Amino acid sequence: MSDAEKFPPEKNFPAGYVPPGVWAWDQASGGTFANINRPIAGPTHDKVLPVGKHPHQLYSLGTPNGVKVTVMFEELLEAGHSQAEYDAWLIRIGQGDQFGSGFVEINPNSKIPAMMDHAPKGGGEPIRLFESASILVYLGDKFGAFLPTDLRKRAETMNWLMWQMGAAPFLGGGFGHFYQYAPMKIEYAINRYAMEVKRQMDVLDRQLAANEFIAGGDYTIADMAIWPWYGRLAMGGAYGESGKFLEVEKYEHVQRWQKQINQRPGARRGALVNRTEGEGVIEERHDASDFTNGVGG
Repeated sequence: MSDAEKFPPEKNFPAGYVPPGVWAWDQASGGTFANINRPIAGPTHDKVLPVGKHPHQLYSLGTPNGVKVTVMFEELLEAGHSQAEYDAWLIRIGQGDQFGSGFVEINPNSKIPAMMDHAPKGGGEPIRLFESASILVYLGDKFGAFLPTDLRKRAETMNWLMWQMGAAPFLGGGFGHFYQYAPMKIEYAINRYAMEVKRQMDVLDRQLAANEFIAGGDYTIADMAIWPWYGRLAMGGAYGESGKFLEVEKYEHVQRWQKQINQRPGARRGALVNRTEGEGVIEERHDASDFTNGVGG
């Protein structure tokens, strides 16, 4: 059967669409994020990043990937690790801050979060860090917290951390994009990614049915990585009416877990950092006193 027989024009969307022999970039087809999406890397303008008073300089935005790291910092501080103080600078990705030369020097991939540690363990030159999981593991090792040293417990924590890194693109870039942000509603795409997200929620629900926290032991960086994505979805706080659409209330163990983490002072504070909308949020965090609303206290 030929492609024309398998995919007649009326089944294509837009009707009659056939992929060209060579793809060409059409910026107008990018939907909500067309102004920041492009098929090449590298900086678009010169911009030196600010540096504050603390050893850890975080350049981020309060998206789920950014929240992972601010939760980690606030949990470290809550646990008494005073050397985990940090400055959190706002990177407005909608305005292209991530393509500034200073940011690209830290993260060639131009994605938040990115971080510099100016006081690495053992001394020496500052260390750059990008990718949220890399930052979480680095901080866990540096402070000996929220990342087990026992071989088996560490392996299980890393299993779930890497599960999140591989799974979340189906939630955000897949389901979230086509359900909420794409310039048209495509039934096939929404159904495909809704099925996958519900499968992922079931994976979590089954794991949490037998475990208080994700990795089977104590609260770890795996919980911090998964909560901003799937906890937010379970709370009905992601992608418009997606909570109702996906019937998230049915995942009772995920619901128990997300509510439990939402009561942690460090997690509650971390979820407010580098955000520009919402009650109690702070665009930038440079000191504990920046939380003037008592959240997490």
